Amino acid sequence: MTAMIRNLGELLHSNLHRDALKIVEAGLIAADPVKAIKDKVKLVNNKLVIDGYELSIDRGVKVLGLGKASAHMALGIEEVLGDLIIDGAVIIPKGTMPPDLRRIKVLYGSHPVPDGSSLNSTKELLKLAETREEGDVFIVLISGGGSALFEEPVDPIDLNDLRKTTSLLLRSGADIKEMNTVRKHISRVKGGRLAELLYPATTVSLILSDVVGDPVEFIASGPTAPDSTTYSDAVSILRRYGIWDLVPESVREVLSRGLRGELPETPKPGSPIFKKVFNVIVASNYLSLKAMEGVARRLGYNTLIVTSMMEGEAREVGKFIAGIIRNIKAYDEPVKRPAVLLMGGETTVTVRGSGVGGRNQELALSVAISIAGLDGVVFASIGSDGIDGVSDAAGAIVDGSTVIKGKDLGLNPFEALANNDSHNYLKKLKSVIYTGPTGTNVNDLSLAIVI
Repeated sequence: MTAMIRNLGELLHSNLHRDALKIVEAGLIAADPVKAIKDKVKLVNNKLVIDGYELSIDRGVKVLGLGKASAHMALGIEEVLGDLIIDGAVIIPKGTMPPDLRRIKVLYGSHPVPDGSSLNSTKELLKLAETREEGDVFIVLISGGGSALFEEPVDPIDLNDLRKTTSLLLRSGADIKEMNTVRKHISRVKGGRLAELLYPATTVSLILSDVVGDPVEFIASGPTAPDSTTYSDAVSILRRYGIWDLVPESVREVLSRGLRGELPETPKPGSPIFKKVFNVIVASNYLSLKAMEGVARRLGYNTLIVTSMMEGEAREVGKFIAGIIRNIKAYDEPVKRPAVLLMGGETTVTVRGSGVGGRNQELALSVAISIAGLDGVVFASIGSDGIDGVSDAAGAIVDGSTVIKGKDLGLNPFEALANNDSHNYLKKLKSVIYTGPTGTNVNDLSLAIVI
């Protein structure tokens, strides 16, 4: 796994910063897809043993993968199964450096907005899926980013219409479940439709979760999971965020036809196709937080995992986190100093400005504003995939002096927040964390140190 903070030297403003970054790195290491796969998948007497499931694989297995972590997950599968893999391909983001794979082909797509490479790579994956026969075993490796990387839109939606719709959803403030509800209903491969295509083969999906609470049907838009959402839900989401009239006419046409019953719904819970599908979570945000907790305790801190299900508008969540920090400083509650608060999940950003940023940097800037002037406090937040929003950063680390130093440089934190320009603000203060693509994705990892 490639996850390491590249600019560590310029971020070490104090011992607290050093500890915070050490704890953050522990969370990234715990999300290592190779380790996650090898911990969950065993080969025993030519049988595949996964989380209590036992399958004969005398005929070998075929591997499909989609998502930011899928190539590293594929490396784990190759190390476990070796020559029992008879064919395979995974789709990862362009620009990602894949590991050396012997039996599984690496394809490329675009993230977070799909492009022609996403569609072409999907076609190649589907060709392999279409070779399925009864008695075959397919291992499907699923991780965050799969929604953009693995896509074939429903006619008459073309690539430009798909890209425009995706961009509108990303900027709308909709959360990942809402976005993926829409994506499922304009796609031929999401919302259980890949499982439908693979039937009657047996499908084992190994999933690295990037969705709060680990709901399988929303991770990468649930290609092998029963879908509880409907065309009506998709239309309601577009209307709720004021973009129904802005999405292309082809998208409105498909969703309207679905509402009228002219197009089939996605496969639902209870469908017989899912009797031959096993969906297994192999890594998650919570497991990374537990690893971070272990390191924090070894460093001598009292710890509290606040939540692995953090959601909400980043700047508002930042105010709440800052409130907990101030409470610890004043009352040693809800955890005594020296304290480490651990939080994970995925906040959202409603884009109103024209700046550069991402939810972790916006969250950090919001916290920095609210803790300005406090001594003995550090806050850090990163995207575990190493990519935060439209910037090239993973996230940021701030403290009680961040805003004060910014004012000395003539920077206005409120203007930066209003313009969604957290990256440029924090970069000037040497507070931005860079890892590059990590090869994994288990949502965002945040922590506060309070002494």
